[in-house]
Amino acid sequence: MRTALSEVAALAGRRLMHLRSAPGRLVGMTFNSLITILAVGYLFAGSIKVPGGGSYQEYLMAGAAAQIGLAGIAPTAIGVSVDLQRGLTDRFRSLPITRGSVLVGHSLGDLVVGLVALVVVSVVAALAGWRVHTGLLPVLGGFALLAMFIYVMIWIGVLLGMTLRNVESIDSLGGIVVIVFSFLSNAFLSTETLPPWIRPFAEWNPVSSVTNACRRLWGNPMITDSGFPGRNPVVVVVVSFVLLLIVGTVLSFRRYRVAAAA
Repeated sequence: MRTALSEVAALAGRRLMHLRSAPGRLVGMTFNSLITILAVGYLFAGSIKVPGGGSYQEYLMAGAAAQIGLAGIAPTAIGVSVDLQRGLTDRFRSLPITRGSVLVGHSLGDLVVGLVALVVVSVVAALAGWRVHTGLLPVLGGFALLAMFIYVMIWIGVLLGMTLRNVESIDSLGGIVVIVFSFLSNAFLSTETLPPWIRPFAEWNPVSSVTNACRRLWGNPMITDSGFPGRNPVVVVVVSFVLLLIVGTVLSFRRYRVAAAA
């Protein structure tokens, strides 16, 4: 166990070392969220009204923070894909390390980057007018949900990188994921404003659930949608996170074993 943990720590550190020479990964994970907070939340807050009252900056923060997880999919996938193309799997195969530690270390290294991005976005949001209105534990609970969401999305990125080996395709798909899952959710507006045919997708979108759960935990304005996900966001968040994490890890490890045996 101790050996496996040291392997994971070393591989996570290797991933973080790359951040010093290529900080664009951190910039990419924060860019969309900062634009959302500053351009949408700060500049246009006066023209957007939250049903039931409340500050739009406070309404927007949870959705902007959730974008960090979506924006982290492509960088993780590209990192995994590039490592495979450079023959990293072949070099690790000759070393006495646990196969699973490679992907786990990769994911934990990217999680640290995601948490740094979350801190940056939170500070900027606070400067732009975001406030919390609950106790310490609920506030920490909201950030814990966001950290879990970021980690789950990282594993989706690992799976994507193991599946698609073309960096350009991964980059394009990553941009589409950020746009689609952000706008087809309650990150910016209530899902009730969407056309009826697309509303079920938006309501069951994990972004909507984690956003609603964080708003509730932080005491920020929230619009309770009529469907089950809107009334029970925490339940949907936990179930969807568990399912996505199982799918992401199991399929990623399976594909990695195939690549390592080739």
